Amino acid sequence: MTDTVSIREVAPRDGLQNEEPIATDHKVRLIDALSRTGVQRIEAVSFVHPKAIPQMADADEVWARSWHNPDVRYSALIPNTRGAERAIRAGFREIEVVVSASDTHNRRNLNRSTDESLDDITGLIPLIHAAGATLEVIVATSFGCPFEGDIDPKRVASIVERVRADGADRIAFGDTTGMATPRRVRDLLSGVRPDLLHFHNTRGTGLANVLTALELGVTEFDASVGGIGGCPYAPGASGNIATEEVVHMLEDMGISTGIDLEKLIAVAELAEGLLGRTLPSGVLRAGPRTRLV
Repeated sequence: MTDTVSIREVAPRDGLQNEEPIATDHKVRLIDALSRTGVQRIEAVSFVHPKAIPQMADADEVWARSWHNPDVRYSALIPNTRGAERAIRAGFREIEVVVSASDTHNRRNLNRSTDESLDDITGLIPLIHAAGATLEVIVATSFGCPFEGDIDPKRVASIVERVRADGADRIAFGDTTGMATPRRVRDLLSGVRPDLLHFHNTRGTGLANVLTALELGVTEFDASVGGIGGCPYAPGASGNIATEEVVHMLEDMGISTGIDLEKLIAVAELAEGLLGRTLPSGVLRAGPRTRLV
């Protein structure tokens, strides 16, 4: 098994998009605090129409006011060409776009079919590359869909084959509603291997899925401080895996993440205050006795 794992912190975007909108100042504080934990990658904002995701309406201001740690790679999520142009103008050089393996979810999320989204991505890649940026394609509902149920791994593989042929730089699989289990992870990854995995903990299998993926050779994962996040267009899609829980498990296994767990727990506590509610993180709830020294 690997000695190191890279974690992309997604609370500022994926986490906050499933919460009630919070003040711009709060978002900036969250990004700045995360930038001081040792995390190497942060998904900072998404450039989406405010009517679709009002939580991201102030993305330009949030990014402009945030501290950009030179040791951290920041990325932005975009839905279309207009979003890509905004991200490029803002200075992002790591850009993500989502397409759902489930056609029904893709229509709910992006108001178009999966094939139509793939056509858009084909046109996006030259634009993004011309700006000196990279594009990561995130295949949502890779492990199951709340509307269609099971997703055939061959369908996911066909999407990967197409976007790689079109020039996508990276591939990620999203477990949009937490339907993944170790069995489903093995079934999907036996045929096609992503660069990164994004698990939810909706059904309590998040860490088990991370461990299974590690055994299969994946070393990059998304996680959200405090376990906040989900998908507004997927019923029941609450709860990303908590970054501090992932870090706690990996470091205890002797796998380095480069992240300071104490600082991360402090950010989870900050996030609770900013959101005004108790977060689902088990490490945060358990107290100092479970923290690594």
